Amino acid sequence: MSDTITQSPATPAAPTPGLLRLYADLVKFRLSLLVVVTSGVGCIMASGPSIDWLTLLWTVLGTLACASAANAINQIVETRRDALMHRTRGRPIPSGAMSPVHGWIVAVLLGYGGVFLLAMLVNLYAAGLALLTLLLYVLAYTPLKPVTTFNTLIGAVVGGIPPLIGWVAVTEHLSIGGWILGGLLFVWQLPHFLSLAWLYREQYELAGFRMLPSVRGGENAVCEATLISTLLLIPLSLLSVTLHQAGMVYGVVALAAGVWFSWKAMMFYKHRSRPTARGAFLASLLYLPVLLLAMVLDRVPHIETIYVELAP
Repeated sequence: MSDTITQSPATPAAPTPGLLRLYADLVKFRLSLLVVVTSGVGCIMASGPSIDWLTLLWTVLGTLACASAANAINQIVETRRDALMHRTRGRPIPSGAMSPVHGWIVAVLLGYGGVFLLAMLVNLYAAGLALLTLLLYVLAYTPLKPVTTFNTLIGAVVGGIPPLIGWVAVTEHLSIGGWILGGLLFVWQLPHFLSLAWLYREQYELAGFRMLPSVRGGENAVCEATLISTLLLIPLSLLSVTLHQAGMVYGVVALAAGVWFSWKAMMFYKHRSRPTARGAFLASLLYLPVLLLAMVLDRVPHIETIYVELAP
Protein backbone atom coordinates (compact mmCIF):
# COMPACT_ATOMS: atom_id res chain seq x y z
CA MET A 1 0.00 0.00 0.00
CA SER A 2 1.36 3.43 -0.92
CA ASP A 3 2.69 5.65 1.86
CA THR A 4 1.01 8.67 0.22
CA ILE A 5 -2.47 7.54 1.26
CA THR A 6 -3.58 9.53 4.28
CA GLN A 7 -5.64 8.19 7.14
CA SER A 8 -7.54 10.02 9.81
CA PRO A 9 -5.54 10.02 13.08
CA ALA A 10 -8.70 9.09 14.96
CA THR A 11 -9.39 5.95 12.90
CA PRO A 12 -6.13 4.38 11.75
CA ALA A 13 -6.59 1.58 9.23
CA ALA A 14 -5.25 -1.82 10.22
CA PRO A 15 -2.71 -3.18 7.75
CA THR A 16 -4.07 -5.90 5.50
CA PRO A 17 -1.84 -8.99 5.40
CA GLY A 18 -0.60 -10.05 2.00
CA LEU A 19 -1.88 -13.25 0.42
CA LEU A 20 1.33 -15.16 1.13
CA ARG A 21 1.15 -14.15 4.78
CA LEU A 22 -2.48 -15.28 4.93
CA TYR A 23 -1.56 -18.64 3.43
CA ALA A 24 1.33 -19.03 5.88
CA ASP A 25 -1.00 -18.33 8.81
CA LEU A 26 -3.70 -20.61 7.37
CA VAL A 27 -1.37 -23.62 7.24
CA LYS A 28 0.46 -22.66 10.46
CA PHE A 29 3.70 -22.59 8.52
CA ARG A 30 6.06 -22.69 11.50
CA LEU A 31 4.30 -25.74 12.91
CA SER A 32 4.35 -27.37 9.48
CA LEU A 33 8.09 -26.70 9.25
CA LEU A 34 8.59 -28.69 12.45
CA VAL A 35 6.89 -31.65 10.77
CA VAL A 36 9.16 -31.21 7.75
CA VAL A 37 12.27 -31.16 9.93
CA THR A 38 11.32 -34.40 11.69
CA SER A 39 10.53 -36.18 8.42
CA GLY A 40 13.83 -34.95 7.01
CA VAL A 41 15.72 -36.25 10.05
CA GLY A 42 14.02 -39.62 9.62
CA CYS A 43 15.13 -39.67 5.99
CA ILE A 44 18.73 -38.77 6.84
CA MET A 45 19.02 -41.22 9.75
CA ALA A 46 17.69 -44.06 7.58
CA SER A 47 20.24 -43.32 4.85
CA GLY A 48 23.51 -45.14 4.44
CA PRO A 49 26.90 -43.49 3.90
CA SER A 50 25.49 -41.33 1.09
CA ILE A 51 22.23 -39.40 1.29
CA ASP A 52 19.87 -39.33 -1.67
CA TRP A 53 19.24 -35.59 -1.61
CA LEU A 54 16.54 -35.75 -4.28
CA THR A 55 14.54 -38.27 -2.26
CA LEU A 56 15.02 -36.07 0.80
CA LEU A 57 13.74 -33.04 -1.13
CA TRP A 58 10.59 -34.76 -2.43
CA THR A 59 9.93 -36.28 0.99
CA VAL A 60 10.04 -32.99 2.85
CA LEU A 61 8.02 -31.16 0.18
CA GLY A 62 5.31 -33.82 0.15
CA THR A 63 5.21 -33.96 3.94
CA LEU A 64 5.06 -30.17 4.14
CA ALA A 65 2.06 -30.10 1.79
CA CYS A 66 0.19 -32.76 3.78
CA ALA A 67 0.94 -31.11 7.12
CA SER A 68 -0.16 -27.75 5.75
CA ALA A 69 -3.42 -29.27 4.51
CA ALA A 70 -4.14 -30.78 7.92
CA ASN A 71 -3.50 -27.48 9.70
CA ALA A 72 -5.68 -25.57 7.23
CA ILE A 73 -8.60 -27.97 7.64
CA ASN A 74 -8.20 -27.80 11.41
CA GLN A 75 -8.49 -24.03 11.28
CA ILE A 76 -11.56 -24.18 9.05
CA VAL A 77 -13.35 -26.65 11.34
CA GLU A 78 -12.44 -24.71 14.50
CA THR A 79 -13.24 -21.24 13.15
CA ARG A 80 -15.97 -20.52 15.71
CA ARG A 81 -13.89 -21.73 18.66
CA ASP A 82 -10.74 -19.96 17.46
CA ALA A 83 -12.70 -16.70 17.31
CA LEU A 84 -13.33 -17.00 21.07
CA MET A 85 -9.64 -17.27 21.97
CA HIS A 86 -7.40 -14.23 22.08
CA ARG A 87 -4.44 -16.37 20.96
CA THR A 88 -6.16 -17.57 17.78
CA ARG A 89 -8.79 -14.99 16.83
CA GLY A 90 -6.36 -13.23 14.48
CA ARG A 91 -5.98 -16.27 12.22
CA PRO A 92 -7.12 -15.73 8.62
CA ILE A 93 -10.51 -17.46 8.74
CA PRO A 94 -11.66 -16.52 12.29
CA SER A 95 -10.63 -12.91 11.60
CA GLY A 96 -12.54 -12.85 8.30
CA ALA A 97 -9.44 -12.13 6.24
CA MET A 98 -10.05 -15.32 4.25
CA SER A 99 -13.28 -17.13 3.47
CA PRO A 100 -13.78 -20.78 4.52
CA VAL A 101 -14.31 -21.74 0.87
CA HIS A 102 -10.95 -20.21 -0.06
CA GLY A 103 -9.35 -22.10 2.82
CA TRP A 104 -10.95 -25.40 1.76
CA ILE A 105 -9.67 -25.03 -1.80
CA VAL A 106 -6.12 -24.41 -0.57
CA ALA A 107 -6.31 -27.32 1.90
CA VAL A 108 -7.64 -29.81 -0.66
CA LEU A 109 -5.04 -28.85 -3.26
CA LEU A 110 -2.25 -29.18 -0.71
CA GLY A 111 -3.51 -32.52 0.59
CA TYR A 112 -3.94 -34.13 -2.82
CA GLY A 113 -0.72 -32.58 -4.07
CA GLY A 114 1.34 -33.81 -1.11
CA VAL A 115 0.09 -37.40 -1.24
CA PHE A 116 0.43 -37.52 -5.05
CA LEU A 117 3.99 -36.15 -4.90
CA LEU A 118 5.06 -38.73 -2.33
CA ALA A 119 3.38 -41.59 -4.21
CA MET A 120 4.89 -40.65 -7.58
CA LEU A 121 8.35 -39.40 -6.63
CA VAL A 122 9.14 -41.23 -3.36
CA ASN A 123 7.16 -44.43 -2.70
CA LEU A 124 3.71 -45.65 -1.69
CA TYR A 125 4.83 -46.35 1.89
CA ALA A 126 5.68 -42.69 2.50
CA ALA A 127 2.48 -41.59 0.76
CA GLY A 128 0.39 -43.99 2.86
CA LEU A 129 1.86 -42.78 6.14
CA ALA A 130 1.38 -39.15 5.10
CA LEU A 131 -2.26 -39.85 4.23
CA LEU A 132 -2.73 -41.65 7.56
CA THR A 133 -1.30 -38.64 9.40
CA LEU A 134 -3.63 -36.28 7.55
CA LEU A 135 -6.71 -38.43 8.23
CA LEU A 136 -5.87 -38.91 11.93
CA TYR A 137 -5.41 -35.19 12.39
CA VAL A 138 -8.62 -34.26 10.60
CA LEU A 139 -10.93 -37.15 11.54
CA ALA A 140 -9.70 -38.00 15.05
CA TYR A 141 -7.64 -35.26 16.72
CA THR A 142 -9.68 -32.25 15.55
CA PRO A 143 -13.18 -33.57 16.41
CA LEU A 144 -11.98 -35.00 19.74
CA LYS A 145 -10.58 -31.70 21.04
CA PRO A 146 -13.96 -30.50 22.41
CA VAL A 147 -14.93 -34.01 23.55
CA THR A 148 -12.11 -35.60 25.56
CA THR A 149 -8.77 -34.71 27.12
CA PHE A 150 -7.30 -37.74 25.36
CA ASN A 151 -7.10 -35.56 22.27
CA THR A 152 -3.56 -34.66 23.37
CA LEU A 153 -2.49 -38.30 23.10
CA ILE A 154 -4.04 -38.59 19.65
CA GLY A 155 -2.23 -35.42 18.62
CA ALA A 156 1.03 -36.88 19.94
CA VAL A 157 0.51 -40.00 17.82
CA VAL A 158 -0.03 -37.80 14.77
CA GLY A 159 3.15 -35.88 15.55
CA GLY A 160 5.14 -39.09 15.93
CA ILE A 161 4.45 -40.30 12.38
CA PRO A 162 6.40 -37.74 10.25
CA PRO A 163 9.86 -39.16 11.10
CA LEU A 164 8.49 -42.56 10.07
CA ILE A 165 7.53 -41.03 6.72
CA GLY A 166 11.16 -40.01 6.21
CA TRP A 167 12.38 -43.42 7.33
CA VAL A 168 10.23 -45.47 4.94
CA ALA A 169 11.00 -43.02 2.12
CA VAL A 170 14.52 -44.47 2.18
CA THR A 171 14.12 -48.03 3.46
CA GLU A 172 10.54 -48.89 2.39
CA HIS A 173 10.05 -50.60 5.75
CA LEU A 174 9.97 -49.67 9.43
CA SER A 175 12.75 -50.78 11.76
CA ILE A 176 13.82 -50.03 15.32
CA GLY A 177 15.57 -46.80 14.35
CA GLY A 178 12.41 -45.35 12.88
CA TRP A 179 10.36 -46.38 15.89
CA ILE A 180 12.84 -44.67 18.21
CA LEU A 181 12.49 -41.42 16.28
CA GLY A 182 8.72 -41.71 16.27
CA GLY A 183 8.73 -42.47 19.99
CA LEU A 184 10.89 -39.42 20.70
CA LEU A 185 8.49 -37.16 18.84
CA PHE A 186 5.48 -38.76 20.55
CA VAL A 187 6.88 -38.30 24.07
CA TRP A 188 8.28 -34.81 23.38
CA GLN A 189 4.86 -33.50 22.40
CA LEU A 190 3.39 -34.33 25.80
CA PRO A 191 5.36 -31.74 27.84
CA HIS A 192 5.28 -29.35 24.89
CA PHE A 193 1.50 -29.27 24.46
CA LEU A 194 0.57 -29.83 28.12
CA SER A 195 2.61 -26.84 29.30
CA LEU A 196 1.06 -24.75 26.51
CA ALA A 197 -2.43 -25.94 27.50
CA TRP A 198 -1.68 -25.00 31.12
CA LEU A 199 -0.65 -21.48 30.06
CA TYR A 200 -3.84 -20.92 28.04
CA ARG A 201 -6.21 -23.10 30.06
CA GLU A 202 -8.76 -20.30 30.58
CA GLN A 203 -8.91 -19.56 26.85
CA TYR A 204 -9.24 -23.24 25.93
CA GLU A 205 -12.03 -23.62 28.47
CA LEU A 206 -13.82 -20.53 27.14
CA ALA A 207 -13.66 -21.92 23.60
CA GLY A 208 -15.05 -25.28 24.72
CA PHE A 209 -11.92 -27.40 24.22
CA ARG A 210 -11.48 -30.33 26.61
CA MET A 211 -7.88 -29.86 27.65
CA LEU A 212 -6.39 -31.62 30.68
CA PRO A 213 -5.68 -28.45 32.74
CA SER A 214 -9.38 -27.48 32.57
CA VAL A 215 -10.80 -30.63 34.18
CA ARG A 216 -10.97 -31.35 37.89
CA GLY A 217 -7.49 -32.18 39.15
CA GLY A 218 -6.11 -31.58 35.70
CA GLU A 219 -3.74 -28.76 36.61
CA ASN A 220 -1.81 -31.06 38.95
CA ALA A 221 -1.91 -33.91 36.43
CA VAL A 222 -0.39 -31.66 33.77
CA CYS A 223 2.60 -30.84 35.99
CA GLU A 224 3.13 -34.49 36.85
CA ALA A 225 2.79 -35.69 33.25
CA THR A 226 5.17 -32.96 32.05
CA LEU A 227 7.85 -34.05 34.50
CA ILE A 228 7.43 -37.79 33.83
CA SER A 229 7.55 -37.37 30.06
CA THR A 230 10.66 -35.19 30.13
CA LEU A 231 12.41 -37.76 32.35
CA LEU A 232 11.38 -40.48 29.91
CA LEU A 233 12.98 -38.56 27.05
CA ILE A 234 16.46 -39.08 28.55
CA PRO A 235 16.72 -42.88 28.20
CA LEU A 236 14.68 -42.84 25.01
CA SER A 237 17.02 -40.36 23.34
CA LEU A 238 20.08 -42.40 24.40
CA LEU A 239 18.77 -45.52 22.65
CA SER A 240 20.18 -44.15 19.41
CA VAL A 241 23.66 -44.38 20.93
CA THR A 242 23.04 -47.87 22.28
CA LEU A 243 21.92 -49.06 18.84
CA HIS A 244 24.88 -47.32 17.14
CA GLN A 245 22.73 -44.93 15.15
CA ALA A 246 24.45 -41.88 16.63
CA GLY A 247 27.80 -41.33 18.31
CA MET A 248 28.95 -40.28 21.75
CA VAL A 249 28.90 -36.57 20.95
CA TYR A 250 25.19 -36.88 20.33
CA GLY A 251 24.90 -38.91 23.53
CA VAL A 252 26.47 -36.15 25.61
CA VAL A 253 24.23 -33.52 24.00
CA ALA A 254 21.13 -35.69 24.48
CA LEU A 255 21.94 -36.30 28.14
CA ALA A 256 22.69 -32.64 28.89
CA ALA A 257 19.62 -31.39 27.00
CA GLY A 258 17.41 -34.00 28.65
CA VAL A 259 18.60 -33.12 32.16
CA TRP A 260 18.09 -29.41 31.48
CA PHE A 261 14.60 -29.99 30.06
CA SER A 262 13.72 -32.18 33.05
CA TRP A 263 14.96 -29.47 35.41
CA LYS A 264 12.60 -26.97 33.80
CA ALA A 265 9.78 -29.49 34.15
CA MET A 266 10.74 -30.03 37.80
CA MET A 267 10.45 -26.29 38.43
CA PHE A 268 7.01 -26.38 36.84
CA TYR A 269 6.08 -29.34 39.04
CA LYS A 270 7.31 -27.67 42.26
CA HIS A 271 6.16 -24.11 41.54
CA ARG A 272 2.96 -24.32 39.51
CA SER A 273 2.85 -20.86 38.01
CA ARG A 274 2.76 -19.15 34.64
CA PRO A 275 6.52 -18.36 34.64
CA THR A 276 7.49 -21.98 35.30
CA ALA A 277 4.94 -23.28 32.78
CA ARG A 278 6.32 -20.88 30.20
CA GLY A 279 9.83 -21.99 31.09
CA ALA A 280 8.92 -25.65 30.44
CA PHE A 281 7.23 -24.73 27.15
CA LEU A 282 10.17 -22.65 25.91
CA ALA A 283 12.55 -25.42 26.96
CA SER A 284 10.60 -27.84 24.75
CA LEU A 285 11.03 -25.48 21.80
CA LEU A 286 14.81 -25.46 22.24
CA TYR A 287 15.25 -29.11 23.24
CA LEU A 288 13.97 -30.74 20.07
CA PRO A 289 16.00 -28.86 17.41
CA VAL A 290 19.17 -29.21 19.51
CA LEU A 291 18.59 -32.95 19.89
CA LEU A 292 17.79 -33.54 16.21
CA LEU A 293 20.70 -31.40 14.99
CA ALA A 294 23.14 -33.31 17.20
CA MET A 295 21.68 -36.61 15.98
CA VAL A 296 22.10 -35.70 12.31
CA LEU A 297 25.61 -34.27 12.75
CA ASP A 298 26.82 -37.30 14.70
CA ARG A 299 24.90 -40.02 12.88
CA VAL A 300 26.44 -43.43 12.29
CA PRO A 301 25.58 -44.79 8.82
CA HIS A 302 24.02 -48.25 8.71
CA ILE A 303 26.67 -50.94 8.99
CA GLU A 304 24.52 -53.26 6.88
CA THR A 305 24.45 -50.72 4.06
CA ILE A 306 28.23 -50.28 4.17
CA TYR A 307 28.76 -54.03 4.04
CA VAL A 308 26.50 -54.43 1.02
CA GLU A 309 28.27 -51.68 -0.87
CA LEU A 310 31.79 -52.99 -0.11
CA ALA A 311 31.04 -56.64 -0.69
CA PRO A 312 32.31 -58.04 -4.04
